[in-house]
Amino acid sequence: MSQAADRGRLLRGGRVVARLVLVWALVAVALHLLDLWLVDFSLPRWWQPTAFAAILGALSAGLWPLIMRFAPPRAVLFLGLGSFLLLGAGVLGISFVVPDVVVATLETAVIVLVVMAAVAGLVSSLLAIDEDELFFRRAARRFRRDGTDMADEPPGVLLLQIDGLGYDTVRRGIRDGDLPTLARWLAKGSHALTGWHCDWSSQTGASVCGLLHGSNDDILGFRWYEKDRDHVMACAHPTDAAEIERRHSDGRGLLAGGGAARGGLFTGDADHVSFTMSAIPFLTRQKRGDTIGAGYYAYFANPINVVRTFGSALVDVLREISASVRQKRAGVRPRVKRGPFFPFARAGTTVIARDLVVSAIIGDMLAGRPVVYADFLGYDEVAHHTGIERFDALAVIRSIDQQIGRLFRAERLAPRRYELVVLSDHGVTQGWAFTDRFGESIEQYIGRLCGGHPEDGGARKPPRSAWQLGAAMAEASTGDGPIAMALRKRAAKAGAPDRHRTAEGHPAAVARAAPGVVVVVSGHVAMVSFTEHPGRVDIETVERDFPDLLPALVDHPGVGFMLVRSVRSGPVVLGRDGVRRLDMPGDDGVKGTDPLAGYGPHAVELIRRTNGFAHCPDIVINSRYNEITDDASPFEVHVGSHGGLGGGQSRGFLMYPATLPSPGEIVGAEQLHRVVRDWLTHLGHPVPQPEGELVAET
Repeated sequence: MSQAADRGRLLRGGRVVARLVLVWALVAVALHLLDLWLVDFSLPRWWQPTAFAAILGALSAGLWPLIMRFAPPRAVLFLGLGSFLLLGAGVLGISFVVPDVVVATLETAVIVLVVMAAVAGLVSSLLAIDEDELFFRRAARRFRRDGTDMADEPPGVLLLQIDGLGYDTVRRGIRDGDLPTLARWLAKGSHALTGWHCDWSSQTGASVCGLLHGSNDDILGFRWYEKDRDHVMACAHPTDAAEIERRHSDGRGLLAGGGAARGGLFTGDADHVSFTMSAIPFLTRQKRGDTIGAGYYAYFANPINVVRTFGSALVDVLREISASVRQKRAGVRPRVKRGPFFPFARAGTTVIARDLVVSAIIGDMLAGRPVVYADFLGYDEVAHHTGIERFDALAVIRSIDQQIGRLFRAERLAPRRYELVVLSDHGVTQGWAFTDRFGESIEQYIGRLCGGHPEDGGARKPPRSAWQLGAAMAEASTGDGPIAMALRKRAAKAGAPDRHRTAEGHPAAVARAAPGVVVVVSGHVAMVSFTEHPGRVDIETVERDFPDLLPALVDHPGVGFMLVRSVRSGPVVLGRDGVRRLDMPGDDGVKGTDPLAGYGPHAVELIRRTNGFAHCPDIVINSRYNEITDDASPFEVHVGSHGGLGGGQSRGFLMYPATLPSPGEIVGAEQLHRVVRDWLTHLGHPVPQPEGELVAET
């Protein structure tokens, strides 16, 4: 099969004519039905619905783009309602052109327009035709008329990120037909598939910052505590995201020199940005080629897009409700409460954000931008709440694959050739949440061990019976493991004083799990900081102040291992049955059973790197991973989660054109950045320089 034929139906002119004729006929039928239903709408003669539909179609296809070219942005803001009002006024105008047609009010005109848009969107969906094809053609012709000639430019690159989709899940999705576009690429040999190993912090913040900027130093999780500022950094907070990017950007990000960032956390120094957390204009005040509303404006200017997107969003809301009810009736475990608002939040990521991002990417392609990065968030969001390979999560994968196929077809209209690279920022590991499995959150458990109270620190308060169950389990496990016994002997030998704990810094900017103790969780990692002591607190101090803390943690059935620092032994990883010293090579530093066995071949080097971060917490806890059942208990209340080591969360995937050099083994997002940078150089893209100049690398 030729590459042109494989791109599908986007460019087949016969299908365009068939679509127009079918939409015309069905709109005419719909207008006739509206004539029977609406009091303020009348088409008394037999030929009027057909004529009215033709004029209305011509208005949408011809005059509407001209109107929108000069209309102020506010005309289509607020979810595109302004576009319906403008075209509704056009419908009123048509009623004065066609004899005896009555459209009494603007409200009636808008209803007629909504029905027309719904019919056009339904036909496009049923026939699997891209409803934006005419727009693509017009835009492509406009760029050609503007004199844009990019035939001699190197191929552009689309970096399409499917958030949270792990390597193993991709392979099964390709095998089972859930990713037909990617499967076709592999079958014909145009692309190759490989995995890459994430950092210890296997989450979007660390991975995307590393990919786009080539550095993710000191990013400890999706959120982490900085003791010197008494502040919890959160990658999903606009101000914090902007600060993270400021710390890591040198002006030479992967998207510098005319690139575009759509729908992610960081800009990668792109000139064109929308739907990107670190670049929200009213917070960051950055001057960029786009604003966050640019893609919004372009997309919702088309009434068909509005109806199709919100119709699809409504379907997704119903799908989520149905999936939740089915899980409850079937008694599926693990399962979490999704809440009354989650169906709408889910539709926002799986449908609305997806459609906006795809529309923005198509605009970037038609503009010939050299590198475009986009993040599809929907799968990660659904996997958190339903599981990594349950039916509704797989449905989201199929919808994203369909959009990738749409971009693949639209590439032929761009003024330059594009290479499509599809990747993920991390995978997901499934399991029964720590809070549900053990009856209390990790924050509550640590707070209780440190002398706090269950209601303190803003931690989630479980039912009384669950609290008692968790306490009983913790007490029953105390002292069973050899490492816990050794830690207790050390604390007893040191003669730890029973000193009063103060609520220093009260009221503090960050809630304490106990006086002087901050606990921050990020998926499968929990980070403990003791705020009464500046800098990194050593294990000897922890044993003196909280003699029961480390033995209880190391023996807890939900804890896999912990990173601490010793004055005498340096950085140490503690497990229930063994200890590993990170400053000793190979197995020389292992005593007992290696606590990192089963957490991947690169666990030692990744943990050693994290230990060197400036804001590394006093204790870093990783959840326990069961290799046999392939599950772990995340510290956040999720079914599918990530952020640490153990299972699929550590394995992202990378699908790339087979003509590009093989990347070899990739460990960490910074190395992933170097791979993509080398590909851009291989394709002929210039390398950004610190002064903002671009030079070709020889």
